[in-house]
Amino acid sequence: MLRRFANWYTEWEDETLAVLAQPELAETLPPGYRKRQALKLAKMPLVQRKQLQAFTEKYRGARMAWALARLSLVFSLCGVLLHFFAQDMGFLFSMFIANVIGFSVTAAVVGAWYDYRRLTQEKGKLLLAILGFSVFAAVTSTGLSMWMKGQPLGHAMERVSHFTGGVLAGALTIMIPALIISILRNRQYETLNLQLQQEAEQARLARELSESQLRLLRAQIEPHFLFNTLGAVQQLAQHGAPRAAELTSNLIDFLRSSMRDMRSEQVCLAAEFGLVESYLKVMQVRLGERLRFSLQLPRALEEVQLPTMILLTLVENAIKHGIEPALRGGEVTLLAEAVGGAVRIRVQDGGVGMSTLPEPDGGGGTGLDNVRHRLRLAYGGAACLELRDGEPGLIADLSIPLKDPCA
Repeated sequence: MLRRFANWYTEWEDETLAVLAQPELAETLPPGYRKRQALKLAKMPLVQRKQLQAFTEKYRGARMAWALARLSLVFSLCGVLLHFFAQDMGFLFSMFIANVIGFSVTAAVVGAWYDYRRLTQEKGKLLLAILGFSVFAAVTSTGLSMWMKGQPLGHAMERVSHFTGGVLAGALTIMIPALIISILRNRQYETLNLQLQQEAEQARLARELSESQLRLLRAQIEPHFLFNTLGAVQQLAQHGAPRAAELTSNLIDFLRSSMRDMRSEQVCLAAEFGLVESYLKVMQVRLGERLRFSLQLPRALEEVQLPTMILLTLVENAIKHGIEPALRGGEVTLLAEAVGGAVRIRVQDGGVGMSTLPEPDGGGGTGLDNVRHRLRLAYGGAACLELRDGEPGLIADLSIPLKDPCA
């Protein structure tokens, strides 16, 4: 019998936790009192469900039995004290009354703490129910006690009237703190709910702002790349370059990749390296032997994601401010490596260094500002871009978190 009750309680407890986590499961339960209870739980606001779920998980299984046993021990001790102060009450009856009152107070406080919304909305009905239960308990318990002692009915009814008054006073003593708790908890709920709504609205506005900033940055980047590339084609056409076919092929690859990637928020490193390679081949036709390049991408990092066009912006910056101003040109190196929990991507050129950057400290330029803005939008403070002298040339180290690879 005890095992059957334990199995039933465990099943009911698991069912309650499942409904608190997923309210839609209440509709799938078979008809009966448990489904009616589950539907009431499903109608509770999210904040209340989470609070009740945490309480149920904390006192799950045997922990609830131990908690009730400890409470019963405390109430029984109170019953012993009650017997000494009211010696006309039997010892067992005193312990019974103390446990009834104690668990009633406990149930009222727990109910007010976790079901404060319903208690606040239906306080009139609950007050009538508690008063009715109090009168019933007083009549039943006192009448039973008088009957067991063989006292006359008139004396029993007199005791019932006195005891009913005491029980009603006790019920009001229970009800008033419960109402106070429910009102305070309801105010706390309203404040928390308003705070959650404000946070959700702020998160939505921040997301929309980030998306609009990202679209603006892309709008600034797209014509920049296209105009520079078409300018290179124009110069080659004016000089009748014999590598026109190769240039056209590389240009087509570059434009196809860039137009595709510009419409994506993030791309894999392999795709970004491919785009950079197409761009460098186009620029190599334009600059000839003045431009050499090498790309190093480990296979393990090919599927790592990063914001689109980031590397292309850094490489173009290396060409424009490092290689082109140098009389002998130089080499552009692009490599990626895993460093701890991050990916470090280095763009190094053998050009003139920081002297031709828009700001003396090496921090300026619309392209570099765009890179930093997009890194901040994508990773917050977890990514960074650092520039330093490469002796010769310039080194741009980009560090991003090592996330799951893209599909």
